[in-house]
Amino acid sequence: MSTELGKEFIFGPQPPFASCHASHLTLLPDGDILAAWFAGSKEGADDTAIWGARRRQGSWSEPFVLADELDEPYWNPVFHRKANGELVLFYKVGRLLKQWRTLFKVSADNGLTWSAPQELVEGDQGGRGPVRNKLIVLADGTWLAPASTEDGIWQAFTDRSTDEGRSWTRSGDIRIQDIDYSRIESVTGSEIPVSDQSFYGRGVIQPTLWESEPGHVHMLLRSTEGRIYRSDSADSGQTWCDAYPTELPNNNSGIDVVKLDQGTLALVYNPVGTNWGPRTPLSLSFSTDNGKTWGGTIVLEQEEGEYSYPAIIANGPELFITYTWRRTSIAFRHGRLPVMPDA
Repeated sequence: MSTELGKEFIFGPQPPFASCHASHLTLLPDGDILAAWFAGSKEGADDTAIWGARRRQGSWSEPFVLADELDEPYWNPVFHRKANGELVLFYKVGRLLKQWRTLFKVSADNGLTWSAPQELVEGDQGGRGPVRNKLIVLADGTWLAPASTEDGIWQAFTDRSTDEGRSWTRSGDIRIQDIDYSRIESVTGSEIPVSDQSFYGRGVIQPTLWESEPGHVHMLLRSTEGRIYRSDSADSGQTWCDAYPTELPNNNSGIDVVKLDQGTLALVYNPVGTNWGPRTPLSLSFSTDNGKTWGGTIVLEQEEGEYSYPAIIANGPELFITYTWRRTSIAFRHGRLPVMPDA
């Protein structure tokens, strides 16, 4: 499959922070694009905040702060647009991954101004709502958020809301059944600049979701096992099967999938099958059989360095992608798919 995915950097070589990671994006009704990421001196530092930039008529604004209310590390912004047009920004706050709190704020003017932050689930520690990837709206209107916790045992779940985010119901935990979770040891030797807490854990986290037909929902998962894992639900995400491996390699780094209008899936990931392995190359692959097989691969980045934590959204045949570029910038790609690939 041949297509052009033009590449831009959201900001220049001297931003007001040393390190950035975990971007997300949303397409606004007027054609603008709003991107967000966390940034500061390094991942997990108290000086991190949620930053953003707006792309208008092909040009990005200077970066600006979206959330920085507390003297704690900020993580993993996620946008979602409500049916009434309001824009929601979810994000995590906390020094310990296992004690993350999920905050959110709302904008009624496409991200120009925001409400005061609120806790998504009052008193929760561990992280409810979307952990890194976008939530989806099911055929019956239910919001389904891909979630996970990291406390030695890594496990995924989904959060469901039938009232547009006013209340949430948590599914059961999704695990890999053949893992001996009593024998979890810290991984050493990786050059990936993550919080030290991340190296002690095993399992699956950070799901990405799609609905293949009403009530039938699927997730792909980041794992510590050298493969992207998958789980399926036949009851709109209330219950899930055990996580099982796919053919896709995974280096224990973030992935994201989007379902296009005619059912084709587009997945951005690092095709590296080593736990905490290199975060290059970064590739885009397609599936026309509900994720059973993948092909039509486009390599987005292949040089030495870190190209990771992609976010992907679609508008008809148009794809919009952001990702971490060497921890010093956020890259943006945009392109139209004139002919859908054969997977």
